[in-house]
Amino acid sequence: MKKLILTIIIGVFFTGIVSAQTNYLPDFQAGIKAGADYSLFPAPDGAHNKGDFGYIGGAWARFGGAGFFFQPELYLKSTSLTVTQVADAHTFINNGRFLNGDMPLLVGEKMGNANAGFRFYTGPVISYALAKRQAFTNATLTSDLNYHDLNYEWQLGIGADIKQFSFDIRYEAGLNKVAYGTSTTLHTRLNMVNITLSYSLFSDYGGEE
Repeated sequence: MKKLILTIIIGVFFTGIVSAQTNYLPDFQAGIKAGADYSLFPAPDGAHNKGDFGYIGGAWARFGGAGFFFQPELYLKSTSLTVTQVADAHTFINNGRFLNGDMPLLVGEKMGNANAGFRFYTGPVISYALAKRQAFTNATLTSDLNYHDLNYEWQLGIGADIKQFSFDIRYEAGLNKVAYGTSTTLHTRLNMVNITLSYSLFSDYGGEE
């Protein structure tokens, strides 16, 4: 799986380099973004999981505009979730809070012009855990999440642009499994939905005559 992800990332990177040399409008944009995310954490047998809201904040760049584009991003993402298990008349709760540094590498299509348009896009995400906190009520090993330091996701999203502002909705599917305690059978994948508002700080309309 890791080799496949690496191959996809390399392919997307070189595709973006090629697209940046064309005369799409605008040729280059860069800015900041912020928003909220909501975790979707399906439960394996014996657990009841509940997602919660977190936040997203960081920077983005876009090569290509009206047509094909490549968009790398770098941002902080907080993830919040609750795992509840009931065993022997006792309730075990784990409130997990994770802070990640994410790098999406997205490719997509934009319909419109430099002032307004719609985008459809997809691509891999490399996510590194900067902080991992799990708070237990009636702690038990089986509710302890083995959250990896390095995680991989895949994003699919749509967006709308109005001048310097962009609004995006994305679904993020976890590619690697999160296991419970020492178990090799109790595991699930962490998925997310996020909504962000972006602002373009710089635009180069080099394709205009």
